[in-house]
Amino acid sequence: MKFLPKIIGFFVNFLSYISPKLAGKLAIYLFSTPLKGKPTEKDIDFLNTAFRESLKYDDLSIMTYRWLGKNKTILLAHGWESNAARWRPLIESLKKHDYNIIALDAPAHGHSGSKRFDAILYAEFIQIVCKKFKPDVIVGHSVGGMSTIFYQHKYKNKQLEKLILLGAPSNISDVFTRYINMMGYNKRVGKQMNKIVQQKYGNLPAYYSAANFTKNIDTSALIIHDERDRIIPYEDAKQYVENYQNAKLITTQGFGHSLNNETITEYINNYLSKEAI
Repeated sequence: MKFLPKIIGFFVNFLSYISPKLAGKLAIYLFSTPLKGKPTEKDIDFLNTAFRESLKYDDLSIMTYRWLGKNKTILLAHGWESNAARWRPLIESLKKHDYNIIALDAPAHGHSGSKRFDAILYAEFIQIVCKKFKPDVIVGHSVGGMSTIFYQHKYKNKQLEKLILLGAPSNISDVFTRYINMMGYNKRVGKQMNKIVQQKYGNLPAYYSAANFTKNIDTSALIIHDERDRIIPYEDAKQYVENYQNAKLITTQGFGHSLNNETITEYINNYLSKEAI
């Protein structure tokens, strides 16, 4: 299995000599199609304890889950190949403090619509959910954190009091580079991938730097990142801190990318209970 990405990359590279455009489309297709993310039976049992409501963005459904409380409203945005059930340990803790909790499934994940995922679309899903439920805080893991920044940069929600980013990538360009290197794509394929993003959204991937976007975000933020994160390098957290004036970084060791344990939950609860950083 470990050789499969290179085998696929070889085929896409070969295709790029025949049809660079088709090769680029195939590379983007593979990049944006999650292989996991559907809830297990155990996940479904937990999610059924929530009030479920499907919202709409264009013709796409957005599945949301609510656990009602009288405290602040917290919105939870999961990462790649996951779903809202990944938050169960944090949700159980937040419920003890009577927080009003909202979780959503990302595009092409869980019970939300779309056959493809991208972080820009995810930001629009977050916008719809924020408009409906008006959260005070957003917690985003991995690409859920990056999409949260895309959302706040674009919509400038003044009601938001705090953001919490867990193992979040700092920009799409580096995510593309890591994917291209993993698959062994040639420069023709990479160039076509960039073109597809530009044609769809009007900008090259390099424009979508969440770290740079934070220069114009005043919302208080907590950034948690593990030094040994093998999925999103710790360097991404440092890029956020270099640009985000109103953010604090907590560095962990040995928790990996998931950051889904009691220690992280305690950091989150402590931050939520404070008036400021």
